Amino acid sequence: MRRSRLADYAEMTEPPTTERPATTPLAADGEHSGEQAAPAIRTPAPDEPSAAEVAERRREFTALLEAFRDTAVLVPLRDDGWLTADFGGVRWILAFSDESALARYAVARDEAHLEWTYRTVLGHRLLDVAVPEAGVPCGVALDAADGTEHAVLFPPVTGVVPDACAVDRLPAGGAAR
Repeated sequence: MRRSRLADYAEMTEPPTTERPATTPLAADGEHSGEQAAPAIRTPAPDEPSAAEVAERRREFTALLEAFRDTAVLVPLRDDGWLTADFGGVRWILAFSDESALARYAVARDEAHLEWTYRTVLGHRLLDVAVPEAGVPCGVALDAADGTEHAVLFPPVTGVVPDACAVDRLPAGGAAR
């Protein structure tokens, strides 16, 4: 079964699995029994990607990110600002690769009958300028109506957005500037 790019990226950003240290079993009286415990061996879950698969997914995401940064995308305008959606504690700027993708979003929202005004913006301007100006954790959602196989999230993490507004670099309880 093929997994989506979004699911792939979610796996890459999860904290690494920690192994439990080997311990010596205790005897009934609370003293160490003298038996040596077998070393802890971490067995991957059946659907867990191998290290090579994770490395390949990281390379694919990096190439996708680089392409996005150099690409002009459409960003709808709403209420004197860009169309955004707040989800999971993150504000997402909604961007679309072309008018067809924007139209699919409008249809999905049952708003195809409305006029959609948009601005054409380079991806790097969204990530490097708009995200920091949001004042809250912010990322970019590309082609949001196209499902997990085609939509892409560029989350507010180190390597995607400027370090100063990356949520994995903010102090606990801190907010983006």
